[in-house]
Amino acid sequence: MASRCVLVVEDEADLVATYERLLRRHGFRVVSAGSREAGLAALAEEPPHLLIADLRLPDGDGLDIVRAARALPTPTPVIVVSGFASNDSRDAALAAGASAVLAKPFSTDAFTKLIQSVLADRSVLTPPSLPPGGSR
Repeated sequence: MASRCVLVVEDEADLVATYERLLRRHGFRVVSAGSREAGLAALAEEPPHLLIADLRLPDGDGLDIVRAARALPTPTPVIVVSGFASNDSRDAALAAGASAVLAKPFSTDAFTKLIQSVLADRSVLTPPSLPPGGSR
C-alpha cells in the first residue's frame, strides 16, 4: 500500500523542514510547495490525503489552494496555518472549506493531534451514505 501523501504549501523553509520531520515520523510522504502556483500544480498532479496550507504566500492567497483542494472529486481535508490568525481569517478559511485553522507558533503536540483529528473525522469530507433503500 502506498504511503499517505501530505502536501505542504508553505514559503518558510524552516517550517517546511519541521512539517516534514513530524509528518514523516508518523508515516506520511511529504510533498512541499513554496508558492500558490506551485501548490496548485502539485495539487493537480497528485491529490494528497491531507493539505497543509499557509494563508499568506508570496504569490497570492492560500485560500485559492484550499478551494481547489475541496473542489477535487474526492475533497482533500485542509489545515490552514497562519502567523496572522484573526477571527476574520479563521472564518474565511473555514468558509473556503478548511477543516481546521492553526495559528503560528504552535506546539508539535498540538500539530500532531490536529492532524490525527482531521484525518479521523472523514465525515466532514464526504457526504454520508444512505442505507440500502435510500432512506434514513
